[in-house]
Amino acid sequence: MEKNLAGNYGSFFARSIARRDDRYNHEDAGDEPPHSPMEESTESDAKLDTISESESQPPPDEGGEDNAEEGSENKEEAAVEDVIDDPLLSLEKAHEDMDQFLATMKEKEEASVEIPVFLEKFLDLVEDKIARYDAGDERAKDDSSLLEAMSRISSLMKNLETQNQPEPLINRIGSIHQRAMAYLEEDFRLLMEQYRNATESDPGGHDHKGKHVEEQPQEDSENPPEESEPDFPGYSEETIGSLKEIAGEMFAGGYQSECCQVYITARRNAFDDAMQKLGFEKFSIDEVQKAHWETLSREMIPSWINTFKQCATVYFPGERRLVDEVFANQPELAAGMFSNLCRGAVIQLLNFSEGTAMTKRAAEKLFKLLDMYETVRDVIPKMDELFSEDHVAEELKTELNLAKSRLGEATISIFGDFENNIKSDTGKTPVPGGAVHPVTRYVMNYLNTSGDYKETLEQVFKEHSKIERADSTSRPPIAGRENRGQNGKEDEKEASSPFTAQVMRVMDLLDSYLDSKAKLYKDPSLTAFFLMNNGRYILQKIKGSSEMVQVMGDNWCRKRSSDLRLFHKDYLRDTWNNRVLKTALNHEGLTQNGKVHKPTLKERFKTFNAMFDEIHKTQSSWVVKDEQLQSELRISICAVVVPAYRAFLAKYSPVLDPGRQTEKYIKYQPEDLETYIDELFDGKPHQSIAKRKT
Repeated sequence: MEKNLAGNYGSFFARSIARRDDRYNHEDAGDEPPHSPMEESTESDAKLDTISESESQPPPDEGGEDNAEEGSENKEEAAVEDVIDDPLLSLEKAHEDMDQFLATMKEKEEASVEIPVFLEKFLDLVEDKIARYDAGDERAKDDSSLLEAMSRISSLMKNLETQNQPEPLINRIGSIHQRAMAYLEEDFRLLMEQYRNATESDPGGHDHKGKHVEEQPQEDSENPPEESEPDFPGYSEETIGSLKEIAGEMFAGGYQSECCQVYITARRNAFDDAMQKLGFEKFSIDEVQKAHWETLSREMIPSWINTFKQCATVYFPGERRLVDEVFANQPELAAGMFSNLCRGAVIQLLNFSEGTAMTKRAAEKLFKLLDMYETVRDVIPKMDELFSEDHVAEELKTELNLAKSRLGEATISIFGDFENNIKSDTGKTPVPGGAVHPVTRYVMNYLNTSGDYKETLEQVFKEHSKIERADSTSRPPIAGRENRGQNGKEDEKEASSPFTAQVMRVMDLLDSYLDSKAKLYKDPSLTAFFLMNNGRYILQKIKGSSEMVQVMGDNWCRKRSSDLRLFHKDYLRDTWNNRVLKTALNHEGLTQNGKVHKPTLKERFKTFNAMFDEIHKTQSSWVVKDEQLQSELRISICAVVVPAYRAFLAKYSPVLDPGRQTEKYIKYQPEDLETYIDELFDGKPHQSIAKRKT
């Protein structure tokens, strides 16, 4: 232990603790029994005599007794100086005398105790030791006797408070005690700052997110090591033991506030360094509100989330372990210091959260706010485990719950604004080619992403159900398809899940919106095509998300599929059945008196050619991005048109004269129709078929 502590910033007190523990181990083995003050005094005198005899004797003086007395005094002074120069010999022996003297003072309590002679010598030795330490004497720094002397001086100070002793003596002891505690405080500070050394000497690095990065040989790049948690708080077990010991001595000496102040300052700086390495910077609420959303969403919020999670899982638990070990004898004080330390970091994080929640509402902010909500929600139980029941801890818990509530309120508000954005689009220009409307894509992508946060949104809407109910009572009913979403199970789901009710309301609002946009088309077939195209997109988006399927329910999906089939039939009817089959390929009116009327037949072929050419030219520019729907449409058109045309052609083509007449009126074979139908709905306008054939 001594060897390890010797490397800790050259810390005198760390080495002192090791030496003292080592000496106590020898004493436990029974090397030497304690001596009484009187016995020690006798031994000290004997040592002085021995030392004085060993010195070179001055030449005999015929002066007699005066010279003898003067020589004796000189010898004693020299002996004392030699003893003072040998701290291991004198100060450690003085400790034993002091222990017995302190025990005597404790027994007599308030009774006045006579101050022994060796006390002055003890104080001289301690002052000399402090002077050596102050001068940078390495021998003094490596000696454990000064640390032991501090404990005894602290005890002496307390005992003298009840004694009627000379004021100069008390003042001297107080001065020595103050100087010694100042050195102790400095050593405690040096040990506390060792976390910086551990960070600086770390061969690995940290990226701007605070993740540990190890340098690996190129040949091992395919199997990178697992990411390790940061070494926090970064002190060795020996250092923590030294901190605990020094803290105990400072508390015993009445320097609690100084010890706590050094600890809090060092650990607060450690927190600041850790948060900076994680990429989180201090921002006021106003600065967060003024920041560009792109900067917030791309850089600041991810850094905030990572920092908060790291604090809750690594830094705060590590700090709790450290403070509990260093101040093991003061558990209530340790809990209070921990709460105060964490309070600064938590308030910084919550200020950022509040500033973000107060930014201008916008639909694109919802999911980042939900990420922040989940972070605070998940952190709260961990913080509850770490914090005690003091008033600071209770304040932090309250602030955390308020921050979560504010983020939830911002989420509710954004969802309301999301509905208003749909209502506010009053454009009168239809989407070209009956394609999927941009609002449809926007709403469904938004709801699908919301499905990824289903559980969180359920929680948010339940917690804020009172606000939501108050808002819904003032919201007018949505006009639209009357039978959509009307079934018992859906109503039951809406009642049991506020989030589901919210999604259903958005879907009904979207249906009403699409109905209004479909009416902008003058061609009824394009109206049906537009509703079918958008309806298919909506259904596929819902089916593509297991969370949204749970939200909408099977009944809604079946009803939506039924609506799509109706739109499909409407398109076929308005485009092909009513226009082509009933007009151009109608068999009625072609025969007169049992014979085919050629002029009428020719007109029918011309009408079919013109209609098919027009439909092909127009609907080849219509857009269906869904390949399955595109294929289904083409197959259904072929199933309606090609058989009817093949039958018409087989029955009436022989009536026309072969040659030029047949080529003029019969421009398509059934196989040609299939080829041209396969060109529909790809969003690419094709040249007129008639021009291609010329």
